[in-house]
Amino acid sequence: MGPKAFVMEYWRLILIVAFVGGALVALFIPGGIVADDSLAGEEAEVEDRATNIEYGLGLDGGTRVSAPPVGMTADNLEIEHDEQRQLTEALLAYEYDDADLESADVRVRYHENDDRYTAELFSNEVSHAEFADALNSADLGLEVTEDDVEDGVTQQTRDSIIQTIELRINEAGLSGGNAYEEATLGGQYYIVTEVPGMEPDELRELLSDRGDVRIVAFHPDGDGGQANQTVLEGQEIAEPGVASYDDQRDQHYVPVTVDGTEDEDGNSPASEYQNSMNELGFTGEGQGRCHIQDRQAGEFDFDPDDPQWCLLTVVDGDVVDAHSMGGDLGNNMAAGTWVNDPTFRMIVPTQQDAHHLAVNLQSGALEAPLDFSQEQTFTVQPSQAEQFQLYSLLIGGLAVVTVCGMIFLRYRNPKVAAPMFLTAMAEVVILLGFAAAIRMPLDLSHVAGFIAVVGTGVDDLVIIADEVMDDGDVSSSRVFESRFRKAFWIIGAAAATTIIALSPLAVLSLGDLRGFAIITILGVLIGVLITRPAYGDILQRLLTDK
Repeated sequence: MGPKAFVMEYWRLILIVAFVGGALVALFIPGGIVADDSLAGEEAEVEDRATNIEYGLGLDGGTRVSAPPVGMTADNLEIEHDEQRQLTEALLAYEYDDADLESADVRVRYHENDDRYTAELFSNEVSHAEFADALNSADLGLEVTEDDVEDGVTQQTRDSIIQTIELRINEAGLSGGNAYEEATLGGQYYIVTEVPGMEPDELRELLSDRGDVRIVAFHPDGDGGQANQTVLEGQEIAEPGVASYDDQRDQHYVPVTVDGTEDEDGNSPASEYQNSMNELGFTGEGQGRCHIQDRQAGEFDFDPDDPQWCLLTVVDGDVVDAHSMGGDLGNNMAAGTWVNDPTFRMIVPTQQDAHHLAVNLQSGALEAPLDFSQEQTFTVQPSQAEQFQLYSLLIGGLAVVTVCGMIFLRYRNPKVAAPMFLTAMAEVVILLGFAAAIRMPLDLSHVAGFIAVVGTGVDDLVIIADEVMDDGDVSSSRVFESRFRKAFWIIGAAAATTIIALSPLAVLSLGDLRGFAIITILGVLIGVLITRPAYGDILQRLLTDK
């Protein structure tokens, strides 16, 4: 028999063997199928485990925090595309009673799909009436009332928040964490963040930081005083590096590359930053003239006796460091050559500050802060999670032993029972390998899904065996294939019903029910496409003259 004929004859068995082999590699070989730890961050510690399976909160301990975004929206604004900036400036210039907004607190969005504009304001210190008045103050003919303003943020903002949180989790080296949104019955949306192995206070600190990073120029104003001017924002940094340390200068820093992409006018963030440094005097008389920071005490003197040219590193409105323009960097900017290689160091006092700054630069700023006054927290201690792991293993083993016993009692025929058991176990191995390959954190809901997969899988195999054997002994391959085809139609219809029934649970944000539905659906698909045909092939060779 040639290779081609061999493959054609045994393709079902080859397929299941290949999938089981791939699953074993994903489960037990260090690094698995995709040996890429980039998402875990460069400082992530590799845990010494027997398998590559990652665990969620219920099996590893950790914290889940749910909180709604802070904000309010006014939808269906009748403005033109070139009026977005004017409306944004009006929202920032309006004199609110208790709020002092920054550019990150306001956004005007255009929804291309349905051709409409929405204004968002991310602050809980502004009333609906003030927001409406601020919109009307733009002189764009808007007639927004307090009733037109709704609490909450747009779907685009929620998606951006989730993406930023996931990047922060990955950059912080926290494996197994994820973020998603959940809707309440009242129409409110919560951002849910789950991170194994983290205490509530630590996770809350990670989420409470807005992550707004900017460089502010502290320079003489020409009237004997000092002025602040934002010269570079976090989103204008194209390539932030990792937290580093210069032992010669005793400096903690993050190397960054400013975006050099030019717009239609030939300007770029890098060229504008260089021009600002030249115009404000940082590359001339201001070089090396910044003495407002007491590094030992961690204090700043913003009322100096002599002129200062300081570059302030500001994170979420707090100044974390102040440093002067270096000689080499200043000379390159003065000569206009720095823009060709727009890199520099953002200096911070400590290694922790450097790591925190790098995470914020890599992940970006949260578009809207989270309202922790409405937070919901769920915590599982590591010791309790270890008990859950043991109980899950015992329950899974009990399910397998029970299934094996029922199979043997029913058929009393090793030719039927043994392949059925091995095929069912192969299905579980493939499913576990898939979870390990995509780094799906397994939780208690997934364990329930695995048990359901074992039950439904063996149920389908019993249907095949009964359909094939109920009408008497099978010695002809033709008769076997006819009966198997009939059984497979029954199994396929049942699988389709299961998938349709569980699909809403897998798609909607329903917490633990989603994990159960996903594992069950994947198990049904693996069974119908891989393990059921393989079992039929094995049974045919054992019961017929083939």
